[in-house]
Amino acid sequence: VQLQASGGGLVQAGDSLRLSCVVSGLAFSDYHMGWFRQAPGQEREFVSVAMRRGNTYYTNSVKGRFTFSKDNDRNTLYLQMNTLKPEDTAVYYCAAAPSGVVYDAKSYTYWSQGTQVTVSS
Repeated sequence: VQLQASGGGLVQAGDSLRLSCVVSGLAFSDYHMGWFRQAPGQEREFVSVAMRRGNTYYTNSVKGRFTFSKDNDRNTLYLQMNTLKPEDTAVYYCAAAPSGVVYDAKSYTYWSQGTQVTVSS
């Protein structure tokens, strides 16, 4: 199983970015697929999850600004991030969980490498 995240960068507050995560070796129908982020000196934080059965959830701080989507044909996840804020600055990861508490990073079995998102004020 491999997850490859990309799309991070340095942007200004109010700008947009789209993160991608190419997934191989597993089926989206078997896993909850999540996005997490980790800022310097902080714990890894839940951002969003697309459940196996299709529902999508977001942490409160990104609701209305971030959108999680999946392209099943390309085995790719996307996190569209709009109206970015300096507090969104972090390393972002995609991950896969077979079960468990989807807001908890400990539930996730497979992880991508991180992609850095930096939002300047």
